[in-house]
Amino acid sequence: MRFRGIVAALSVSLLCFLPFRLLAKNNPRPHVIVVGVNGMEWDIIRPLLLRGELPNLAKLIQGGVYGKLRTLSAPNCPKIYTTIATSTPPEENGITGFLVHGITANTSMLREEPIWSILSKNRVTVGMANVPATFPAMPVNGYMVSGMLTRGKGCENGLLCSPKLSEVEGGDAVYPKSMVAELEARVGDFWIDCSRMPTADDLRGKESKVINEWLAQVTRIRNQQLKLFDYLLTYHPTDFVMLAQSCEDRVGHWLYPIQPYNVGYNASIHSVRLDAFPNQYRAFDQVLGKILEHADANTYIFVISDHGIKPLREFEQEQPGHPSVHDHGGTTPIIAHHDFEDGDDVPGAFIAVGPNIKKNVRLMGFPISVFDIAPTILHIYGIEVPGQMRGRVLMNIFQDTAKRRYVSKATSAK
Repeated sequence: MRFRGIVAALSVSLLCFLPFRLLAKNNPRPHVIVVGVNGMEWDIIRPLLLRGELPNLAKLIQGGVYGKLRTLSAPNCPKIYTTIATSTPPEENGITGFLVHGITANTSMLREEPIWSILSKNRVTVGMANVPATFPAMPVNGYMVSGMLTRGKGCENGLLCSPKLSEVEGGDAVYPKSMVAELEARVGDFWIDCSRMPTADDLRGKESKVINEWLAQVTRIRNQQLKLFDYLLTYHPTDFVMLAQSCEDRVGHWLYPIQPYNVGYNASIHSVRLDAFPNQYRAFDQVLGKILEHADANTYIFVISDHGIKPLREFEQEQPGHPSVHDHGGTTPIIAHHDFEDGDDVPGAFIAVGPNIKKNVRLMGFPISVFDIAPTILHIYGIEVPGQMRGRVLMNIFQDTAKRRYVSKATSAK
């Protein structure tokens, strides 16, 4: 495919980008941080915001533009994150879900160039960590640590497992590979993704014990990911950074705070930790606070989610051909999901803050889609949006584009 040739050329051409870091002070580029939160649900975070329990997220909302993010029909993480990265439909970019023709989604399937490769070609330094469907790690002008769908020991297919860095198999989880030893020494042997959910058999008769142990493991994983993010932002600063969290989505699927009348309610499970799902956002807000320590008034920050998540609906499950509610968690007793045929039922979240972005503006309806993220970021860097991208530059979020739009030397020289 055409993009595979681009990757081969990119891995060689990155060598000539090394002097760029030495010239950064003479040719400063915008600083952009994208934080992805899998399955971020407005229905859950709004009450927490009103009670003042998410101070860092509230600060961003008040200082920028926010609203719902239109996703795709039957959204899932690899499908939507790849759409965000390429601004092309799944059928065109090559990744249509967790499995593509029976094979776990991976970067070798990409048929369209993702934003991190476009930025790298234009001499923008790039840092990536925990982003779904980025395994095996791709060459970039900086670093990449893969996320969800990374293959590893005891989970060869890579589906929703959580291998440690030392357990990765079937490809590289880190680019450049030389960073592996450094990360193991300075961060530790961290888990690549959030913990796999327990099975129905695991839970039977010991629900409370298993739930609490699993949530404790989720906390350990999140703490390690926070340590990873802080280390990378501190010791490997780049112009563009994309970080993602998946524990919110994983917890929401089977511990969403539902009522007895909801589909799938099981008192032995759903009365144990009513705080489990809201607690994920309280924890995320602390992660966000640490990330914000690496930003200043000239930093653009985007907080986005690929989709929301809602309790199951009986009539939805009766539709012929609808995916099984267990597809996302094996035999885990799922009680909430996001792959509704009408993606507007589970919109993602969009929050943007920056030196030229409007303040405290709520966007009504669906003026922003998952296709619009990459073109908007390219616009900030002054890079021409490729013709294959289906999204648009979100001019409506900026105060005065003409004053702030950076023009890259790579673009202006064309």
